[in-house]
Amino acid sequence: MMETLDTTADFRATMSRLATGVSVITTFSGSNPIGMTASAVSALSLDPLQLIVCIANHLYTRTAIAEHGRFAVNVLGEGGEALARNFAASKPDKFAGVETVGDHGVPVLRDAIAAVVCDVAEALPGGDHTIFVGDVRHCVHQANCRPLVYFAGGFGALRDPR
Repeated sequence: MMETLDTTADFRATMSRLATGVSVITTFSGSNPIGMTASAVSALSLDPLQLIVCIANHLYTRTAIAEHGRFAVNVLGEGGEALARNFAASKPDKFAGVETVGDHGVPVLRDAIAAVVCDVAEALPGGDHTIFVGDVRHCVHQANCRPLVYFAGGFGALRDPR
């Protein structure tokens, strides 16, 4: 039986039942790499190629993306819990010991199973978040990898259907 929910805590608990992939959103602030763990990421359009990321307005990553104008979505794979927790933590150098690859104007994580580099096309208000629409400039993925999944406040993996 479904309960009627009407508080912020109820809404958060309800939305935690929506399993999502886990990504690290990266950009630069000046010459400093910036990153955060996120689950509010979605494909938006195939023509033009676009995706969206939703970033809380109080986060420094939101300001850095708006100022830099480019960001990367780094999709984490199974076993990526430590990387997810690292970028979810509030600490000065989240990139210590983290390898990046390529020269795309933003950090792309070597351990990501997929990455999408975007230029900011639009920044739209969304309550206490900003919705960044990104024009895709580069994307890459590894075949035969399974994603890290976030559900009900914890990390998990997809079950192999075979």
